[in-house]
Amino acid sequence: MAILKPFLAFRPTPALVDQVAALPYDVMDRWEAKEMAKGNPYSFLHVDKAEINFSDLVDPYDPKIYQKAKDQLYQMIEDGVYEQDLTSSLYIYRLTMDGRSQTGLVGCVPIDDYLNNKIKKHELTRADKEQDRIRHVDTCNAQTGPIFLTYPQQDLIDILVEKSVKKQEPVYNFISSDGVRHEVWHISEQEDITQLQEEFLKVPNLYIADGHHRAASAVQVGIQRRRENPNYTGEEEYNFFLGVLFPHNQLKILDYNRVVKDLNGLTEQEFIKFVEDVFNVKKWEETSPYQPTRPHTFGMYLKDSWYVLEAKDRLIDSTDPVASLDVSVLQQYLLGPILGIQDPRTDERIDFIGGIRGLEELERRVKQDMTVAFSLYPTSIEELIQVADADQLMPPKSTWFEPKLRSGIFVHVLDE
Repeated sequence: MAILKPFLAFRPTPALVDQVAALPYDVMDRWEAKEMAKGNPYSFLHVDKAEINFSDLVDPYDPKIYQKAKDQLYQMIEDGVYEQDLTSSLYIYRLTMDGRSQTGLVGCVPIDDYLNNKIKKHELTRADKEQDRIRHVDTCNAQTGPIFLTYPQQDLIDILVEKSVKKQEPVYNFISSDGVRHEVWHISEQEDITQLQEEFLKVPNLYIADGHHRAASAVQVGIQRRRENPNYTGEEEYNFFLGVLFPHNQLKILDYNRVVKDLNGLTEQEFIKFVEDVFNVKKWEETSPYQPTRPHTFGMYLKDSWYVLEAKDRLIDSTDPVASLDVSVLQQYLLGPILGIQDPRTDERIDFIGGIRGLEELERRVKQDMTVAFSLYPTSIEELIQVADADQLMPPKSTWFEPKLRSGIFVHVLDE
């Protein structure tokens, strides 16, 4: 049973939404964010990644960074960049990239559903990253970036969403700098909201697709506010967090590739011999990089050459939803035992490259500062759901969703 709650959103004025909307804070570093926001005082990165407003010498976790985020947000509200809707509403958010669209519903979901595992997770969070967003949300008194959620596709929800799309023009319709079209429709009529809520009550679970740290921090702020207000009713806004809910069959996961700094003391010949013990290895004769076309095959770039690695059958445990993932197979049989990457979450010898950057980025990194790269077949949304339903966790950096939701289009304030 999924609970979907309308809310009083703060939203940018239509004339400024394309300048306000920004990529999520966690897909770029400080310097990339500065470059993206350069010359644009309306960019939401001034709120979501407020360290760009300071010298690079200032610690990004300095208390004044969080205060600056708050000041920026409420100054934008005061200046009329943002306006608050008059009635609690839901919204439809459609993203179109390369001719493919995904259409989600924007609303709030209960932190209790997260705590009792009706909103399912598939990855661990890091304490330092979680603490950063806790301080950000708590100081701003607002959730500034939506959590990317998914649910098993339901025909009637699709019909109701399309009905709302057809009955009105979008309140926003713009193309971001990366070529993605963003459209938003406002659902304010109570009858339409109630119909959608009733249908979501038939959905057994929601799943976090992307945004585990944002979700965990929103929940922790809610718990903290409950402690501070022991007579809370459960209806206060801090008991809910902002999400965009997409049907699973509309989502696209890209490959999430790996690069490693060295061969763990091995020569190239020794390394390849060890790899051949667990994978069928052949040299890729094409001039283009090798992009795996099926599960359990991998590309390997070493010394200006691409190789095709095919996992031997004995490596695949099809009964285990985690062990059978390609990211698990690569970690368990190659990155760990051969290259010595025991904990990819913390080992500084490994880096991860989202598929949106292309395989040429793997070649560039090997020529620049790494030694070997691996291209992977993308994890599927069905695999993600199977892992979450089994209450298990994926290895780090298993999924890269595209297109990315924009922050700053919807702001959920916690307390008036």
